[in-house]
Amino acid sequence: MTRNVRLGVNIDHIATLRNARGGVDPHLLHMALAVEEAGADGITLHLREDRRHIRDDDVDLLRAHLRTPMNLEIAATDAMISIALRVRPHAVCLVPEHRLEITTEGGLDVLGHRDRIAQCVETLSAQGIRVSLFIDPNPAQIEGAAEVGAPVIELHTGDYANASDRLQRAAQLQTLQASAARAQRLGLEVHAGHGLTKFNVQPVAAIAGLRELNIGHSLIGRALLVGLPSAVGEFKQLILGA
Repeated sequence: MTRNVRLGVNIDHIATLRNARGGVDPHLLHMALAVEEAGADGITLHLREDRRHIRDDDVDLLRAHLRTPMNLEIAATDAMISIALRVRPHAVCLVPEHRLEITTEGGLDVLGHRDRIAQCVETLSAQGIRVSLFIDPNPAQIEGAAEVGAPVIELHTGDYANASDRLQRAAQLQTLQASAARAQRLGLEVHAGHGLTKFNVQPVAAIAGLRELNIGHSLIGRALLVGLPSAVGEFKQLILGA
């Protein structure tokens, strides 16, 4: 493999486990540092408006101590943009957010909120924060991401991950491949994530020009069986061997 696809590990559900009983265990910073030591290229965390897992103090603590880039996922609200400007993570990924959803259900509607998203991209970029937009693999949304000035998109891989059979999965993979190629022609860096597991990650990791995968729930679940460092190592090897 002549290119390096980075592995970003989403640690939200370590915080979910901690919050189930309160207190500090498992300690989010200790777990994040273990993820880094195991070979992850970055740490992703989603500060939701309802603070269901990651909390504001988590963001501050991790920002002060992480040795790899922090990717902060947030909604495009004034309150969240203010937090990002104060914390100044390496990257911010703008995502859609609905209070009643269990997990993020789809990509950001760039076309429907063009002016707002363009404003967020400009504000964050002016402070040296790299902005990505979490979008569906849809040609119009990709064009919109380029038009609002985002340097990076993260393709939502949920439809691929949830495909019910081999033919449907192959069709979704082709959509992701075509979307990645279109984005690169527009000068966008391409990342991907959502619903990826050790059983479905390699075809996505092999997409031409893909630069980063962000994986959380499945990796943390795998860690319950094999340990966190081993789970990170397994996913890293699968990605590198794609």
